[in-house]
Amino acid sequence: MEQYNVTGMSCAACSARVEKAVGKVPGVENCSVSLLTNSMGGVEGTATVDAVIAAVEEAGYGGATLKSAKNERHGMNQSEQNCAEDALKDRDTPKMKRRLIASLCFLIPLMYLSMGGHMMWGGWPLPVFLEGNHVAMGLAQLLLTTIVMVINQKFFISGWKGMIHRAPNMDTLVALGAGASYGYSVYALFAMTAAQTAGDMDHVMELMHEFYFESAAMILTLITVGKMLEAHSKGKTTDALKSLMKLAPKTATLLRDGKEQEVSIDQVRRGDQFVVRPGGENIPVDGIVLEGNSAVDEAALTGESIPVDKAEGGDKVSAATMNQSGFLRCEATRVGEDTTLSQIIQMVSDAAATKAPIAKVADKVSGVFVPAVISIAVVTMIVWLLVGEPVGFALARGGISVLVISCPCALGLATPVAIMVGNGMGAKNGIMFKTAVSLEETGKTEIVALDKTGTITSGEPKVTDLLPADGMTEHELLFFANALEKKSEHPLARAILAKAEENGGEAEQKSEITQFQAVPGNGLSGKLGEDWLYGGNFKFISDKMKISASIKEQAERLAQQGKTPLFFGRNEQFLGMIAVADVIKKIVHRQ
Repeated sequence: MEQYNVTGMSCAACSARVEKAVGKVPGVENCSVSLLTNSMGGVEGTATVDAVIAAVEEAGYGGATLKSAKNERHGMNQSEQNCAEDALKDRDTPKMKRRLIASLCFLIPLMYLSMGGHMMWGGWPLPVFLEGNHVAMGLAQLLLTTIVMVINQKFFISGWKGMIHRAPNMDTLVALGAGASYGYSVYALFAMTAAQTAGDMDHVMELMHEFYFESAAMILTLITVGKMLEAHSKGKTTDALKSLMKLAPKTATLLRDGKEQEVSIDQVRRGDQFVVRPGGENIPVDGIVLEGNSAVDEAALTGESIPVDKAEGGDKVSAATMNQSGFLRCEATRVGEDTTLSQIIQMVSDAAATKAPIAKVADKVSGVFVPAVISIAVVTMIVWLLVGEPVGFALARGGISVLVISCPCALGLATPVAIMVGNGMGAKNGIMFKTAVSLEETGKTEIVALDKTGTITSGEPKVTDLLPADGMTEHELLFFANALEKKSEHPLARAILAKAEENGGEAEQKSEITQFQAVPGNGLSGKLGEDWLYGGNFKFISDKMKISASIKEQAERLAQQGKTPLFFGRNEQFLGMIAVADVIKKIVHRQ
């Protein structure tokens, strides 16, 4: 399955045309074109790359290029990754903003001259050289409209290219509507000069109402608003990919000939041994732990906020996850585009090229919409001519009216606005849509099932339950747990320390734990005065002392609620349980 970048598309009709053209190439079984990302994905079959690119160019859309193929052995190197990130930069939105601002700078005075206060609210001033000079008024409108048309010349270039290739698109309709308005207005201006030369001032005043210069400029400016919003939504779509790419580590510390050597990430090969130090250092590639043990934060990949314990003996680690508490020596098993992170990036990239079911319906409609509107405009003109109206009347009331009214301002604005609002609200609430189908189906959702991880939780473990054993108080349980956990680097220990500080237990600690020992994946032990303290999971504590079946059942219930039960004991006495969990965020009700 190949993916391509396609330039020159401007509307749904364009993407439908490209999809249809490539679909006709012998050997192509399936393809999907995305206007939003200017890409063509899912090209399956036996057709050659050259044949696919040629089909795109013959359809009138240049710049079709094959996306970088995966290097099966080493994957994407650092320079390629930087190029990929650079390719995702949003360059269109700033350009469209400049076009819109420039258009408005000339549209506003044009609207003032053509429909402004001097006509609707008599008394609003006009420049002295325009007072009573209707031809000069027309020339001023001609000049302002011409500038707006030059600023937005891409509509005309794309539209006429579509006509030449017998594949009219929305830009064709925009160009025809604006062009017809402009052309007839120029005709009216020349007719006005003739009337003024003949001294027929009544006809001059009549022709003032035949100017459609402002319609031509307004059409182009309104569609430019839609194009700017569309470009903005495209930039938002690629933000997820850019964020994922930034997660990828740039360097790795390899062990070569018994010495540590820092190298670029693209120099890591399968089978290399690398080391990762505690304290927030990222794991460079996927691998297995050969030596050491630690708690690894995998939230970047899984969303799970509770770090996962890793120990030697086959535990797997993934690129872009964070080593928190212990030294690790690992062997690289998957590098480059084989890593879990790279596969997620590829999945999101593929998803961005998918289409929502409703978009496929829109593609079919757009394929006949433009030719149908042009045909209706021509028929309307012919009908007016047949009933005896002059050419100017037929052109203005027939062709121009149909083209201008049918000009897809609503289509040009509604689609990008809907996409931008949907993606924007999702991003604001921490939600990323993997596919266009997901975005569409969300609107039909009635029941949502969520897990306990960072989707709806705060991302920081907290103590949720204090369950002391018979004869113990919550305060005593927290006192001993805090004393033991003070020397632990585990994230769950920080939750207990925070709870103890909140309850004032931290201030009561006067003696330190001695002979402290951490057993990775199991628990802790240490001596407080003459007493041995133990803390950890059920297996670790049950080996030290007797724990009743009812306590075990209670722990299982806590685990089913998404909580992590921690058991504590002193010598051979069971002290109780402390449950820790990533708690649900506070719900904010919006009216």
